Amino acid sequence: MNDEQRERIRENAKYLRNVRPIDPEEVSDYVDGQPHPAVVRQVLREEAVSLGLVERDDRTFEPVEEGQIQSVFHGVEALPDEHAHRLEDLLVEQFGLDWAEGESGDRLRETIRRLKADYFENNPVEYDETAALGYAIYHLPDNYAVAQYVLDELGEQGLLDHTLKILDVGAGVGGPALGIADYLPDDSLVQYDAVEPSAAADVFEHMLADSRPNFHWSLSRETAEEYDFGDETEYDVVLFANVLNELDDPQAVALRYLDALADDGSLLLVEPADRETSIGLRDVERAIADEKRAATVYSPTLRLWPEERPTDRGWSFDVKPDLEVPAFQRKLDEAAGKDDPDDEHEDGEFVNVDVQYSHAILRPDGKRKVEFTANREHGAKMADMEDHVTQRLNLVAVKLSHSLSEGDANPLFKVSDGSESVGNFAVLTRETSLNRDLSTADYGDLLSFEGVLVLWNDDEGAYNLVVDEETVVDRIPV
Repeated sequence: MNDEQRERIRENAKYLRNVRPIDPEEVSDYVDGQPHPAVVRQVLREEAVSLGLVERDDRTFEPVEEGQIQSVFHGVEALPDEHAHRLEDLLVEQFGLDWAEGESGDRLRETIRRLKADYFENNPVEYDETAALGYAIYHLPDNYAVAQYVLDELGEQGLLDHTLKILDVGAGVGGPALGIADYLPDDSLVQYDAVEPSAAADVFEHMLADSRPNFHWSLSRETAEEYDFGDETEYDVVLFANVLNELDDPQAVALRYLDALADDGSLLLVEPADRETSIGLRDVERAIADEKRAATVYSPTLRLWPEERPTDRGWSFDVKPDLEVPAFQRKLDEAAGKDDPDDEHEDGEFVNVDVQYSHAILRPDGKRKVEFTANREHGAKMADMEDHVTQRLNLVAVKLSHSLSEGDANPLFKVSDGSESVGNFAVLTRETSLNRDLSTADYGDLLSFEGVLVLWNDDEGAYNLVVDEETVVDRIPV
């Protein structure tokens, strides 16, 4: 296939796209040398993004649908079997059929233990081949799910087109890429550029090898700091998933990648829910939104008061339903201790089906998920809470946690209006039909409070907003 033949294929595709579905056999007849239809089909696949074409089930091509996708997302129950089988195929290829047992099983379990220890001790993590596979076993399912939950915050608001350009910085073993590919409709046209310098890139390539025809991915094995995204490509989504905590200067890197966004694009930052990485993510978010004013927080930590910004520690995270335990996690967990009775193994040590994460979505166009601006008619601002201790007052706030209490303690929820310097937590001491929205509202929902009692919690260094039988809590519709 020479350049002249390729250009003839492009010209014919441009003409036929306005007439009828593009059949590679028909195009072949119009090209000098009549290249095989399979060759024409491959060229059309390679040129699909630039031509705006999607491949149909009958292997012909047609123009991608214009406009926004319609979200049909209802959550994630499990990692799909096809992805689980691909990962296990890779494990079998590397270690044999009994990969979960014997020396290979021990190596993988020890690797996962080391990865978890390094992570919680904030040590740098080096990903060799075994570490990448261990990470995939433990984190591929939750990474797959989290990417879909976060992306749907844009999809449900009609902010994702059928044609998308996505840049995944620190793509890891491919969990987010698989999740995004499965979230988007089959007839969407996706250019997915991934950046991953470590051995995790080998797993990524294996997991994405059989992705759907209209999901066009590429992989660059450079660091986030070295990667050159160019001046021409404007991405609809730039994703940092579980990578900010591994960068030496995450604020500078995230700010640089804002230049890769289209004017109406979205920067998605995702980190695990633990305290240090969550606070680190908020530091990056605030550097972009509040210090540099380079983008606006779309969700979830909205700034409700003009010219106000939060300076509290910022730890907040969302929690979604647990996933089903994938077979490869169960297999590795059940094999623990078989060869070594002295292995201090707890059942479930190598099972990870929790879906808990911190995230931020920022946009350069100023759009917010909830277009709401607070004023004094809505009540007090949290920046002034010190003046209202022991008083009852009205306010508006975003719910930023599920219940944080344990046992029989009163339900406790982090709330924010984007002006606070210390944490504010709504304590539900007596639930009524008039305040039930506090407990039933979703993470990120906007709430109004009437008659909430403000108390100072000296032990926690935070304000408790007591919601009792005298308090009314309502969702504010968006």
